Amino acid sequence: MAEPLTFCIVDDDPFAVRLHAGLLEGAGHAVISTTVSSQAMELILSRPVDCAILDITMPGIDGMALVQQLRADPRLRALKIVIVSGKPFEYDRERADACGVDGCLFKPVDPKSFVARLEAILADRIEVRYWGVRGTLPVCGANALHYGGNTPCVTLEFARGDLLIFDAGSGIKGLADHLVAQKRSRLEARIFISHPHWDHINALPFFRPLYQQGNEFEICGASHGDTDMRELIFAQMDEVYCPVKVREFAARVSFRNLGEESFPLTGRINMRTMLLNHPGNCLGYRVEYRGRSVCYITDNEIHPRESPYRNDHYVNKLANFVAGTDLLIIDAAYTDKEYPDRIHWGHSAITPVVELASQARVKALHLFHHDPDQNDAAIAAKEQTAVTLLQALQPDILCLAPQEGQTFRI
Repeated sequence: MAEPLTFCIVDDDPFAVRLHAGLLEGAGHAVISTTVSSQAMELILSRPVDCAILDITMPGIDGMALVQQLRADPRLRALKIVIVSGKPFEYDRERADACGVDGCLFKPVDPKSFVARLEAILADRIEVRYWGVRGTLPVCGANALHYGGNTPCVTLEFARGDLLIFDAGSGIKGLADHLVAQKRSRLEARIFISHPHWDHINALPFFRPLYQQGNEFEICGASHGDTDMRELIFAQMDEVYCPVKVREFAARVSFRNLGEESFPLTGRINMRTMLLNHPGNCLGYRVEYRGRSVCYITDNEIHPRESPYRNDHYVNKLANFVAGTDLLIIDAAYTDKEYPDRIHWGHSAITPVVELASQARVKALHLFHHDPDQNDAAIAAKEQTAVTLLQALQPDILCLAPQEGQTFRI
């Protein structure tokens, strides 16, 4: 259980107050409450309160006005504010965000997840989850049980509900099953495609939330010459290759072409991109949030120091791009022994990856995009090689090869 906290519930619906208070108290938290919004400020100031839970539509002072009052009081700078409302409209969520709320939940709440979702909002962590860690081809069988056999898909989920999806390899099918099981409605997310090679896009047609009305997705990635992201996705779902066409999507889907750039995703999340060393246009991503960052660098070839193809300018540029990141997720497809037979395939061996992490002084290194010929034992050995190398360079860097389904919080 999380550390006991004190909540103040302000809602003109007595049933909602009793339900929410009962769930919080059952989890060991303390609750004070009122159904009269004009009394909220005095009540919150009467004792230390960690989080105010406010409805939007209330007589007297409505929820948005109350948020503004609370945020204007210097005595309440540390107060977290969560809206729990029956109004799921985008306009109201944008207003709440502009007013400075820490999160929004919608009625009727799910009693099984209500407290956990509130606690996650207050903890304000970035949740990183792996749905596929392999490259090139999915693999199956007894030798792929530990790390999993699906191709790339990684999610970043934020306390406020923002969901970022990186790549749509076969791992996105597991993500789809997870989201459907959660019965999420009005799901909004951005899908960032590193590049349109098959192992990064081939399961997008099987992402079930795309076929659910009310959901909204923006699919982002690098265009290839005159072929933009919309055309790339439409082409792979041509009837020659896929029995389902894009017009079957019931969700609202938009497309965005990216180059090397920096832009805000929300008021608190920023994105930076960099073109990587891989055949065609391939983007690496750096997500920054409240002083923390995660870098997703897949399908990238760093030539060893002794290679005649080594480009120090590019390596230094990449090191600056990922510098100091809390988590570097990076292509480490090959062992040093395997790499000479795979030069110019667009993927990296262990030693150059470890050297990059050391140069950039990253906090954690996650090895990713494993070659399909590597079984669980080979990946584990590759992980141990990286750990050993880091002990001599930067022993403070945490290094591992994540397993499919594994979750990390930053």
